[in-house]
Amino acid sequence: QVQLVESGGGLVQPGGSLRLSCAASGFTFSSYAMSWVRQAPGKGLEWVSDINSGDGSTDYADSVKGRFTISRDDAKNTLYLQMNSLKPEDTAVYSCAKTPYSIVGGKGLGEYDYWGQGTQVTVSS
Repeated sequence: QVQLVESGGGLVQPGGSLRLSCAASGFTFSSYAMSWVRQAPGKGLEWVSDINSGDGSTDYADSVKGRFTISRDDAKNTLYLQMNSLKPEDTAVYSCAKTPYSIVGGKGLGEYDYWGQGTQVTVSS
């Protein structure tokens, strides 16, 4: 069965960095576009970033562009999110999500068929 397991969240001071990981299993990871999404307390789901299969092309929400980097290691079936220059408004539960497509385009929430359980990121002094 498909499993997505996130790790790497925690408490970090403003300006700090974290790297999230999402270990995937139960499907051919390299064949699918993957996403990171987040949900802050009391707010709706927010799209963060996509990475396509094949050429690994990426896209980012304007709120994180230039600070976050999505990447994938198809040999390790793992998705990453490097987060730098973190701000208190980045505080949220971050989840990885599998799309049913190899290539996705356009900013914003898309179609997802599997989700991880999420990892908490708290940015606070």
